[in-house]
Amino acid sequence: MSLIALKIRVAAILAGLGIAVLAALIILGVSSYFFGVLPTSGFFILMVGIVFVMDFIQYLISPYIIGHMYHLRPVDKNNPSTLWLQESLEKVCELNHQKVPELYIAETDMPNAFAFGSILAGRRMAITGGLLRILNRDEVEAVMGHEIGHLKHHDIALLLAIGLIPTLIFYFGYSMLFGSGRKNGGSILIVAVALIAISFVFNIMILGVNRMRESYADVNSAKTVPGATDNLQTALAKIVSYSSATQGRHIFRRKTATSSLSSMLMFSGDSDAKAYDHVAVLQKWRTMKVGIKDSIFSDHPHPAKRIQVLERIKEENLSK
Repeated sequence: MSLIALKIRVAAILAGLGIAVLAALIILGVSSYFFGVLPTSGFFILMVGIVFVMDFIQYLISPYIIGHMYHLRPVDKNNPSTLWLQESLEKVCELNHQKVPELYIAETDMPNAFAFGSILAGRRMAITGGLLRILNRDEVEAVMGHEIGHLKHHDIALLLAIGLIPTLIFYFGYSMLFGSGRKNGGSILIVAVALIAISFVFNIMILGVNRMRESYADVNSAKTVPGATDNLQTALAKIVSYSSATQGRHIFRRKTATSSLSSMLMFSGDSDAKAYDHVAVLQKWRTMKVGIKDSIFSDHPHPAKRIQVLERIKEENLSK
């Protein structure tokens, strides 16, 4: 593992742990001070239980909902026209020492790919028809390496777990605001509003964790799939250029804009690539400086940052 990959992994783990610890301290302190009880009280246990059950049920059934929403069809292993897709996935999984997930094709022109699944549905990967039309086989395999990275590092479960934290804080503040806060007023109302505000701050922090996981998925592809440092760059430039040039004309973008699925896409969000000229866009990204304001509210790193990380990995490999 390269130094870049190690730093990204450690940063992601520390960020996740930091969010969990800070959230636990806030809830413990507020509930103890204002209610005189520890968070093991019946009210808090009930609230945690309800939120957990709702999220867990959503996690279990989401693969089936996704399959219906995006018209996913399993890749036919006996169809000569798609046989190469299954062979490529098996190759990438072997390089990553991972079991082969179920592979699906999403019937949409928007180029993208995503990993998803649950303990009920198993691990799955979807590639859109639009992606297959603009990428060659090597580029598709590089994208597969990215998505296998998500499955390999259990990113779906990680994001589900840390995503519970701001939800709990929000509902805790909401219940204080419209429950005991209306009766007691004063400081209870202030704390309730503060907790709701803190939940939004935590959501921003979680976006940061997701950006780190996306970077690590890129690193995984670059370190395990031969030629992926170049092929993933080209694939990303093609995906973003085509997506930007056709922005707003495809239902896939509209559906995923407010969906939790967007955090697992190969690319999510807007960019400055306004024309389908991926070569020029890629060249620009390699030297482009990206400020915090360009990505702080995004669940994916700015494409320029992703390209520059891949460039550094390529330089490291050349220097060995």
